Amino acid sequence: MTNSDAKNSRYWVRSVARAAEVLEALAGDAQGAGMSVTEVAGACGLSKSAAFATLFTLRQYGLVADDGEGMNRRYRLGMSLARLGARAQDQLSLRDVARPVLVELTRVTGMNSRLAVSESDHAVVVDQVSNGERVQVDLRMGARELPHCTGLGKALLAEMSDAAVTRLIERVGMPLRTSHTIKDLPTLLAHLRTVRELGYAVDDEEDADGVFCIGGALRDHTRACAGAISITSLKLDLPAWRYQELGRHVRDAAERISRDLGYRP
Repeated sequence: MTNSDAKNSRYWVRSVARAAEVLEALAGDAQGAGMSVTEVAGACGLSKSAAFATLFTLRQYGLVADDGEGMNRRYRLGMSLARLGARAQDQLSLRDVARPVLVELTRVTGMNSRLAVSESDHAVVVDQVSNGERVQVDLRMGARELPHCTGLGKALLAEMSDAAVTRLIERVGMPLRTSHTIKDLPTLLAHLRTVRELGYAVDDEEDADGVFCIGGALRDHTRACAGAISITSLKLDLPAWRYQELGRHVRDAAERISRDLGYRP
């Protein structure tokens, strides 16, 4: 979809588009001397008041910086963009590192595999490998997984302290998805202790009836949690020993990706 097509969509948010246009204008400042409000307004086809309001708002988030006073005030890109750019690069490199391992994990287990990162207290899927079967579990890129009842979400939670988990659950709650969903915080905290001991998290029909998911956390060179991977399939009366076997596959794959990211125990 082109920008002209998107502008006709009911999802188009003009204020967001205006902010993006202002950032692009500042990025085009070849001299690096910054731009005045008048120059930004002219470059973006905005009124001076609209340009100033947009610059003011972006400045509060560190996306724009300024110096000077009054008519001499100049605006340039803020350093928060460097942080966001570095984060975007990290996620891209994470996909590059994880993709061959996900392909192998799907080949070995015969199940769909996914990669997710933590965002806004949820696990957000950023890559996946399908097992190619005709009947598929409904999995979507960009899907936001609940933290308390999914394999990806619980794998990420297990990397946090109990206090941090408690604060997160206070923010997002514990929606009841099925009759198997963990309903209270003490049970969840006890469950996460088991996840830490095993090295993988199991969602046994907790997010959707008839579907199971096994997730494992990833760590980077700083020993911080870099995301999580999982396998997902229809339950089909799998024996307990099979869950353990699959869990070990996920744990081993997560450890391999972590090593490739520079993690050392």
